[in-house]
Amino acid sequence: MDGHATLAGPCCHREEVRKSRFAAHAAPVADAAAALRFIEERRAADASHNCWAYRIGNQYRYSDDGEPGGTAGRPILQAIDGQGYDRVAVLVARWFGGIKLGTGGLVRAYGGCAANCLRAGTRIAWVPMARVCCGCSHAERGRLAPRLAAHGAAIEAERFSADGVVLELSVPRAALDALASAVADLTRGRASWAVLQE
Repeated sequence: MDGHATLAGPCCHREEVRKSRFAAHAAPVADAAAALRFIEERRAADASHNCWAYRIGNQYRYSDDGEPGGTAGRPILQAIDGQGYDRVAVLVARWFGGIKLGTGGLVRAYGGCAANCLRAGTRIAWVPMARVCCGCSHAERGRLAPRLAAHGAAIEAERFSADGVVLELSVPRAALDALASAVADLTRGRASWAVLQE
């Protein structure tokens, strides 16, 4: 899912459809646990239904929360995918207004409210990152720092020992090979380089 976007922060949108009130809340999420936490926090206790969806890379889930199957959660997920979002969770709460919307009406209402909510948010590019463990000497550490920054890598943690330093890095996936070569050249092949997860 390279080239996707996520939200810069939480956003919300409210609308009324034939006397039913809808409130959508969306936020960037790092993983499934964060998505479910956000959904639980935004769930409206007095709403008739709290329907939701999230997309994190190839992982996704959705819930119709008592609405007819396929009329709420899936349209919310389609709104996320339709706008090219990743690492996003959306909850749409509905307060029933006494007029049945029918399956088509529900699909349009939930999907439309979710889409309008996402449009109201601030879109930022999402760069797929990999975690890398890099070991080098104390002297090489100083020379490596500017090279890492030039490739968009960030030092997340470092452990020092008598032999040298072990850096835990967050590296843009697209820069992995080029940075591995640069580190090998700079340290004449002495540095260790292991991709922990992508």
